[in-house]
Amino acid sequence: MKSFASDNYAGAHPAVLDAVIDANSGHAPAYGDDPWSERLSEVMRGHFGERAVALPVFNGTGANVVALQAALPRWGAVICATSAHINVDEGGAPERVGNLKLLGVEAPDGKLTPELVEREAWGWGTVHRAQPLVVSISQTTEFGTCYSPDEIAALAEQAHSLGMALHVDGSRISNAAAHLGASLQTLITDTGVDLLSLGGTKNGLLGAEAVVALNEEFVPGLPYVRKLSMQLGSKMRFLSAQLVAMFEGDLWITSAAHANAMAQRLHAGLASLASEQPGFALLHPAESNAVFARVPAEAAARARAVYPFYDWPGGESQVRLMCSFDTTEAEVDHLLELFAGRP
Repeated sequence: MKSFASDNYAGAHPAVLDAVIDANSGHAPAYGDDPWSERLSEVMRGHFGERAVALPVFNGTGANVVALQAALPRWGAVICATSAHINVDEGGAPERVGNLKLLGVEAPDGKLTPELVEREAWGWGTVHRAQPLVVSISQTTEFGTCYSPDEIAALAEQAHSLGMALHVDGSRISNAAAHLGASLQTLITDTGVDLLSLGGTKNGLLGAEAVVALNEEFVPGLPYVRKLSMQLGSKMRFLSAQLVAMFEGDLWITSAAHANAMAQRLHAGLASLASEQPGFALLHPAESNAVFARVPAEAAARARAVYPFYDWPGGESQVRLMCSFDTTEAEVDHLLELFAGRP
């Protein structure tokens, strides 16, 4: 079975599996005191600069909760888009596990701006209001759109001027980098980001993410928060080995670029269908590996019998179509043929 439902449906990249097998050799110190984790620290500093500190975790929800807890006191709050993953798709983990207050702002295409942040950036010193101390953005957003480096830098400058930190939920940061033709340092370190949830599972890892701290202020608490949040792996070498396999060379960017290219192919095909048949429409720019479209119910049912994909909230006949590192051109073309009703 192949799918356009989620890049989480895809398996692990063979190179990642090989790295896990290679790490399964003899005994190694537990809890991150192993050679693979040491190498990961070197790799992350190569991407983000010498001040970067990276801690592997099991999943993206854990990365977000750990990062935000490390950045906030008990009375703090997070400004985010109402569509943000932390607000919509994490089962209340930031609130229930992290005891975090989320202040949502409606954001077109899922992207915050300094003007939108201003709507919730108020009330400091008022005991009746949770104190806004972090801005969190998703890169890419839940609509597959990307922040440019300049847009991130503007948010960082605003946040810092108000005494807040900037966190990036980078579950698909590799797809954003591929779309923008930018390095991770250009997107994160140089723009003034304080904390990053670095994604890997959606891009071909077996199951590993990382919290990357760029601001030394938040480094001391991270190891403790990771442990109390149940995100410290005893056999850490298997998480670190996956991340090294992904980020030591160019696997992270080539895999993401391929997924993006398949989404562009799908987006173009749907644009052609929209010009030919009523009921088809594109809803957001294709700036990553996601395509959002309006597809007539009959066409959606016909295609879904072969390729699973999700209906998407917000309107009738809206669907989300996700491409992965292993999506092929033939599969994209076949999906388009099914939508079109061609034999």
